[in-house]
Amino acid sequence: MPSRSSPAPTPAPTPGRRCRWPTARPPRPTTSSRSAAARRSTTHRRAPPTPARPRRSGSRAPRRPRQPASAGPRTADTYAEWHRRRRCAVRHAVRMKLRSIVVVSVTALALSSCSSSSSDDQKKPDAPDASPTSAAPAVELSPLTGKPMTKGRPANPVFVVKIENTSAGAPQYGLDKADLVMEELVEGGLTRLAAFFYSSIPSKVGHVRSLRTSDIGIAGPVKGQIVASGGANGAYNKVENAGIKVFSEDAGSPGFSSDPAKYRPYNRLINLKTIAKEAKRKTIKNTYLPWTPAGAAARTATGKPATTATVRFSNATSTSWKLDGAKWQRTNGHAAPGKDFKADSMIVVFARVGDAGYTDPAGNPVPETVFEGKGEAMVFHGGQVDTVTWKKPSLDEPLTFTADDGSAYTIDPGKVFIELVPKGAGSVTLG
Repeated sequence: MPSRSSPAPTPAPTPGRRCRWPTARPPRPTTSSRSAAARRSTTHRRAPPTPARPRRSGSRAPRRPRQPASAGPRTADTYAEWHRRRRCAVRHAVRMKLRSIVVVSVTALALSSCSSSSSDDQKKPDAPDASPTSAAPAVELSPLTGKPMTKGRPANPVFVVKIENTSAGAPQYGLDKADLVMEELVEGGLTRLAAFFYSSIPSKVGHVRSLRTSDIGIAGPVKGQIVASGGANGAYNKVENAGIKVFSEDAGSPGFSSDPAKYRPYNRLINLKTIAKEAKRKTIKNTYLPWTPAGAAARTATGKPATTATVRFSNATSTSWKLDGAKWQRTNGHAAPGKDFKADSMIVVFARVGDAGYTDPAGNPVPETVFEGKGEAMVFHGGQVDTVTWKKPSLDEPLTFTADDGSAYTIDPGKVFIELVPKGAGSVTLG
């Protein structure tokens, strides 16, 4: 039996092993191992034992047996080691308790999510699985051409420039840089162009003329900002009241200059780069036309063959077209040679024409093309023309088309020229 004066060595805790409840409480330190200060304190009384705490159900610790007499003397080191191991075991028990709470919470959330998903499945179909194509970075499409804008949307808004369309305003500048062009009826049976510039803003566009109330329905779908030399007070007020921004020379907008080879009012030029510094970009929510999605099957040829066409606006004005390779081009336009607009598709829209309510300086009543509602349209693409129905619910909504069988008709991405022809008075002759 070992002597009480020679304490047995206490084994060191093994690193990396879990803490466990001590199997036995170590004896309290003997009188010989206590400090000198404790021996001198002869009047010190031992504190009464701490009453046992009520234990929670399920967390009762094992009862500690008494230390046998053979376990060695009571030293301060063994007593401190016992307390260290006890604290470690308590922390381990707390961690296990918290882990069980987390597992129960996660399980409950998972069951709740499954229940919610099953109820949602009854309301709407499952979303399609993601494919490598859908996971690729999204590239926005141009609202005017339907083609990808690899560099993102331009910092400038869509500019709609009113351009003279008679020999008096020739040559026309900047049309080859436009994204979309539209021809509309004005007073005297003449026509005027509305050229849309978005992906490119040239420093020389013209010759610039005045706006009309018809421009509300033309610029509205893409929040276009109109660039014009001026306009009648009534027309100017109506356009601005429709929420369309106007840059006009009469109102003092910058960027206008004179063409020394021409005379007023056919000599006004505009530098769009100058205007772009002042213009504020607006959010474009719509595309102007219903574009054919990338990768869609080629449209079956159901229309009539056509390689030339004559679009008649009035007795005074007709526009002639021909198919040059895969592009539709005007043959009696007023642009400089090689600088005219080349259209991938040419669309003729028959729309109602009314009275704008005022006259020009020569006393001619000014017509107003009502670019909303629905009617007949002809789409020229490649060597054929399809007859469809166009629809535009309001002035600021985009165009949509319906084929003869009632299905949606889309336009192949590219540059488009739209002829806004008077319903009843206008006509198209194929060749």
